[in-house]
Amino acid sequence: MKILVCISHVPDTTSKINFADDNTKFDTNGVQFVINPYDEFCLTRAMWFKEKQGASVTVVNVGESTTEPTLRKALAIGADNAIRINANPVDGLQVAKELAEIVKEGEYDLILAGKESADYNGQMVPGMLAALTDFNFVNGCVGLEIDGTNVTAVREIDGGNETLSTTLPLVVGGQKGIVEEKDLRIPNMRGIMMARKKPLNVVDAKNVATVTTVETFEKPAPKGAVKLVDADNVDELINLLHNEAKVI
Repeated sequence: MKILVCISHVPDTTSKINFADDNTKFDTNGVQFVINPYDEFCLTRAMWFKEKQGASVTVVNVGESTTEPTLRKALAIGADNAIRINANPVDGLQVAKELAEIVKEGEYDLILAGKESADYNGQMVPGMLAALTDFNFVNGCVGLEIDGTNVTAVREIDGGNETLSTTLPLVVGGQKGIVEEKDLRIPNMRGIMMARKKPLNVVDAKNVATVTTVETFEKPAPKGAVKLVDADNVDELINLLHNEAKVI
């Protein structure tokens, strides 16, 4: 089984975010980047299929050279090889189209991608990728078992989980539950040394036209001052909630 894991290069959630050029560009100065957490869950599940079923695992990213450390980390975790599509990702459709070309050329059986990236939270790439490749698709996946070409997947729905039966080839939009946080892997020294020798192939983008332009970025408004109300002063609390907060 050939597995392709789509990796997004996203800011660590602890990083302080700023914008440049009159709030039209994301300022990367001082920002620590990591593997998108949802993608890391998927990568860990791919490693299980590699160890238990002999699958081969390739990781892929649409990005410029600055994303290569993130791909190297994925290799250190245990992926067999990596592909970087040399493009500046602007919107989800552009990314999905670039990834679809890699999927078609590589004849992959299983595509694992986080259900969304932690920076833009678009939740669009896995679904569009499935449509472009005409693969089966399961989103919000929290459980995945494969026997030959037969797949049993569990996805999260309102109020619970739903178990589905499908077949390869398949695109999966995964999340926490496909593996648990305790199962995530930290590269060890041997993995880091081996990653240096594993192939990281850079391929030219297909020059897919982007359909999105950024007008401006805006930070959330700062939180207002806190007003403390004595526990016995119920009338004042009701007055503030009604006239200032306007929630009652």
